[in-house]
Amino acid sequence: MPTKTPICPLCGRPVPADASQSLHHLIPKLKGGKGGPVVLLHQICHNEIHATLTEAELARDYATIDALRAHPRLEKFINWVRKRPPGFHSKTPGRRRKR
Repeated sequence: MPTKTPICPLCGRPVPADASQSLHHLIPKLKGGKGGPVVLLHQICHNEIHATLTEAELARDYATIDALRAHPRLEKFINWVRKRPPGFHSKTPGRRRKR
């Protein structure tokens, strides 16, 4: 029986086996999330999360997919990346969040 292609919970596109992908800890490991829930994301989606939010912000305010999707910058990214093929990947331009 063929395995079902997982769906990226952030952008809603399929995650093909040959696509760049990674696991995202909903609560960062450094903030007590080791052993906590993880989700499989496209690498580009994962990169955008970490380019947008600090570990503290992720732990405090963005520990769910719904919260991540509601962030204005991630919402804009999701609308953009949804138009790309499932295996699409590009380099995330530099660090853009304010330190």
